[in-house]
Amino acid sequence: QVHLVESGGGLVRAGDSLRLSCAASGRTTGSYATGWFRQAPGKGRDFVASIRWSDSRTYYASSVQGRFTISRDNAKNTVYLEMNSLRPEDTAVYYCAADSRGSASYASAEYDYWGQGTQVTVSS
Repeated sequence: QVHLVESGGGLVRAGDSLRLSCAASGRTTGSYATGWFRQAPGKGRDFVASIRWSDSRTYYASSVQGRFTISRDNAKNTVYLEMNSLRPEDTAVYYCAADSRGSASYASAEYDYWGQGTQVTVSS
């Protein structure tokens, strides 16, 4: 079992930055991957970014490429999502998820464990 806790959300203005954290505990191994997804009101859960623990390879949705950066601190077992140049359309609940197979997939169904989510609101 893996337990994930997100933090760092909040209310910011367009153009501002935020850093989200996802702290993992429990039975984690080097074969995992962590993904960030987001869900805006009335919409589905969309892929944002992911990172493979084995080689730190990263993947991004086109809508955030160049603005968001995913990274991992092995010592703290924490994954970060640095979000810059935020836009009102980035407003959503952000979830981190762990994939025990390490695929770092774009598909939410590939992830086994989910955090509770953290709200990010960007005002114009």
